[in-house]
Amino acid sequence: MAGHRFPVPRFEGVSQEQFIEHLYPQRKPLVLEGIDLGACTSKWTVDYLSQIGGRKEVKIHVAAVAQMDFISKNFVYRTLPFDKLVQRAAEEKHTEFFISEDEKYYLRSLGEDPRKVMDNFLIQVTGKKRVVLFSPRDAQYLYLSGSKSEVLNIDNPDLAKYPLFSKARRYECSLKAGDVLFIPALWFHNVISEEFGVGVNVFWKHLPSECYDKTDTYGNKDLTAASRAVQILDRALKTLAELPEEYRDFYARRMVLHIQDKAYSKNFE
Repeated sequence: MAGHRFPVPRFEGVSQEQFIEHLYPQRKPLVLEGIDLGACTSKWTVDYLSQIGGRKEVKIHVAAVAQMDFISKNFVYRTLPFDKLVQRAAEEKHTEFFISEDEKYYLRSLGEDPRKVMDNFLIQVTGKKRVVLFSPRDAQYLYLSGSKSEVLNIDNPDLAKYPLFSKARRYECSLKAGDVLFIPALWFHNVISEEFGVGVNVFWKHLPSECYDKTDTYGNKDLTAASRAVQILDRALKTLAELPEEYRDFYARRMVLHIQDKAYSKNFE
């Protein structure tokens, strides 16, 4: 299990001005309570959603377990009418199913990838979720494949395979209907639904628009300066590949130390 655990702080009765001026600049996850979300928290029942959503077919993820792995793809894609999806998702056991009677369903409206370089409000309209977050400053402990961690079972990780994971600082919260979780850009998050529910994500760009790739419709790509830096680094590594192995190893280690010395923010180590 991760060695360092911290509760995500919760705030009630925070005004927009207080959030923007005092909380938002800290760039840390937090839960806002008591925000008026309107009638949706009581109105969005299974019957209501089934009726309003109708019979339009939607593409869904279906998995045998609640934790879907977007690296190894432990799910299958299937289609269901929206009203049938809502009814099935609210069931404990399924009489009709694709994989098993306790299979799990997940509908994401904008594809697989979260908007990893944008700030995000996760608004829990109905139901309950458990969310575990990891700081981008602990990326070296998370065994990343692209922007996702290979450590799927974060509650009981295989520390023989992922020994550094125990060093990651774990921030955890439970969301109930009406809670709003602020997830700053770059923070890794693991979400488990504890019961049927609906969450709404609101993303926004907090940096100047020129920092973002103009062709990036869904905010999944790295910032333009970061993409350029990675391309330059790739070229440097290809140049090192021209050297014999012991020289390549030595100079690669020197490059890592140089990056640590010049690029890392010492204020947050």
